[in-house]
Formats: sequence, C-alpha cells, structure tokens
Amino acid sequence: MATEPISRENVVPMDEIAPGIAGLRIAFVNVFGVQHEEGRWTLVDAGLPFSATYIRHWAESSCGGPPMAIVLTHGHFDHVSAARELADEWGIPIYAHPAEFKYLTGRESYPKPNVGAGGGMMSWLSPLYPRGPVDLGKRLEALPEGEMSEAMPGWRVIPTPGHTPGHVSFFRTSDRLLLAGDAFCTTKPESFFEAAIAQKPELHGPPAYFTWDERLAAQSIRRLAELAPTLIAPGHGHALAGAEVAEKMQKFAAHFAAAKAA
Repeated sequence: MATEPISRENVVPMDEIAPGIAGLRIAFVNVFGVQHEEGRWTLVDAGLPFSATYIRHWAESSCGGPPMAIVLTHGHFDHVSAARELADEWGIPIYAHPAEFKYLTGRESYPKPNVGAGGGMMSWLSPLYPRGPVDLGKRLEALPEGEMSEAMPGWRVIPTPGHTPGHVSFFRTSDRLLLAGDAFCTTKPESFFEAAIAQKPELHGPPAYFTWDERLAAQSIRRLAELAPTLIAPGHGHALAGAEVAEKMQKFAAHFAAAKAA
C-alpha cells in the first residue's frame, strides 16, 4: 500500500466545503486549501506518497496557484508525504507542532501500529504503512498555538494530542468551522477503503491502529466538542455540517471518553 502511484479516479476535488475552503480527496485522505483575504491561501496537510502532482494541479486549478505555506495536522505518511517536494518547488515553509519534530527531522519513526485495533482491513494492513522518519529539512517551522496570523490568519491552532504527540486541529471562530485532521473521523477509520467514499458521514474516533494515546485522544475530542463547531472537515471522511453538529459532537465526545476509560 502507498508504494505505487495513485490512480486518477481515486483523486477527487470536493465541492466548496464552506466560504474559502476547498478540498481534495486522495484515495482515503483529504487535504484542504484555505483562502485568505488577500487572495493568498494555505495548504492543510500534504497527502499520500505519489500525490504531489495531483496536489500541484489542483492548487493551480482550484486555489489560484502556489500557497503561502503548508501546515500539518500531524506527520503520519498520509498527511505529509508530498510536503517536502511541494515546499521545495514552491519555496514555502512547512509548519507543524514542535512535538512532531522528531518524526519530521529524520530522527525517529512513529511507533509500530497496533495491528488488531478496531478490526478492518486498514488495521491489518497497517504494518505495511510507512512510519518514517521523514526529513522536511530547513522548510520545517514551529506551529504556534492560539491565533496563527502568519500562515492561517483568522484561525486558532488547537493542540489535540492523542493520535500523535503533536497533533493539532484548526478552528475558524467566524463560522465555527473545524479542520479536525485525525483527532476524529467521519468515516470508520479501520475500514477506510470500504467506507470512505460511500458511507454517510458519522463521527468515529481517530485511526486506532496508529493512535499513540487513546485517553489523550479522548480529552482532545472533548476539547473540540467544547468549541461547538457547526461544520467539521476531517482528514478522513466527508464534511459534516448543520445546526445539530455541536450536539452530536458533545454526545460523541462523552461516548468515546467512556469507552476509553472502561
């Protein structure tokens, strides 16, 4: 898996998710283009191996050209693989939380996956997935917490550790839009191939086979639920929107925390 080129039919631009937010689904993972006032924009996450060309073409056709920065929710292979190639070509920085740096500077690989976690084909294939280490070189810069005026003006950087030590999500207070990364998903993460395209959006935890600390993940989900988002765009699955989203998040956070405390 992820060692062969991605077929074009598995790369699908999303309809406009919200004002200023474009998306691209690459097989089972999403990347997002966040437009800013001056016509500048930011790429959130950087997809699978062999996805750089697809992201580049999408950037030109849907986002108006190269972004001013790449920001990473975390450094797993399905969110980082095109980052170095695109950043070098575009001459831009890559931002990530400092707790991810050891995985992004060539020093360490992520821990081995929990093969049986959650069942499903993705779990059983997880030993085949790349774990790094990745080296983003001098392009890598520390992602500040709170308001991020440089690369994501108008957005809050929300530390959401658990899936990885330095996982972050992004929240736009003006319309309560949440870019969740892998803090949680709207498709069953252990069965991405079976469910990612056709499944009706519903809330699930982060991919269990690669989740570093499930109790921290539960705390992060609760923190995101407290933001009362009205639109969620996850790293895996379709966007979820509507007046009932905040209530669904509260119920999901309580259920997930109870399950992990048992």
